Amino acid sequence: MRLSVCLDPARPWADALALAQHAESVGLHGVWVCDHFMPYGGEGLPAAGPVLEGWTVLAAVAARTTRIRLGTLVLGASYRHPAVVAKMAATLDQVSDGRLTLGLGAGWQPNEHTAYGIELLPPAARLERFEEYVAAIRSLLRKPSTTVDGAWFRLTEATCDPPPVQRPLPLLVGGGGEQRTMRVAARHAEAWHTWATPAELARKNAVLDQRCAEVGRAPSAIARVTGDVLGPGEPAGAVQARLAGYAGAGADEFVLRDHRAQSLPEALRAVDRLVSAGQAAPG
Repeated sequence: MRLSVCLDPARPWADALALAQHAESVGLHGVWVCDHFMPYGGEGLPAAGPVLEGWTVLAAVAARTTRIRLGTLVLGASYRHPAVVAKMAATLDQVSDGRLTLGLGAGWQPNEHTAYGIELLPPAARLERFEEYVAAIRSLLRKPSTTVDGAWFRLTEATCDPPPVQRPLPLLVGGGGEQRTMRVAARHAEAWHTWATPAELARKNAVLDQRCAEVGRAPSAIARVTGDVLGPGEPAGAVQARLAGYAGAGADEFVLRDHRAQSLPEALRAVDRLVSAGQAAPG
């Protein structure tokens, strides 16, 4: 099972970079970033607090690392046109020499949509739009030209040149929805992500296997990505047992959720404990 870390965007840039570079130095598989513009606020109300823009952070990390995989967990579909996202992804894959996984999600955080005047569609329409969005990005990244005459997007012989280094550049679909989101993943993605306990992950993995069967795709074609936080005093044995539980539930990659409440030294130690536990845990 691969081990990675997802940076908390509330960290100062210097701390986020230090954590990403440490993750690379100790052999983690990947560094992920999320895609938010402000902290989550209940009842859709704007919230104050620092949040670094995820794609800018990822591009800067790409320029300051050499080996570690880079990914978005996940880009919200409501914030950027799919042609813009495809161009961003192809360029960053060039910059990073083929290290990007493009993670996409339908979008959900009400308060930032309200604050910035970005429409947050009702769930059904949001997911209809999301499938068209993912399909358009996939085509732009993999075909010489793309024409789309859809309900949500229009593209006419659109190109994405230069193309990504990776052929294909892997797509990840994020979200635990079993009826719509998993069907999008089964049709279009190389990886799927949800935050879940081992028991929840095992059940959802079985659903995703069914969605793959519906479209005639091998379940093994889609990597399963999940993760959790590590408590500052969590014993090594408990971390090992947790990793073994996730591996047994079918996780291909465990992502350590960085949290702003931890100091940078504590976050660095959490990465070290993850690496040590991963070396000792079965699977």
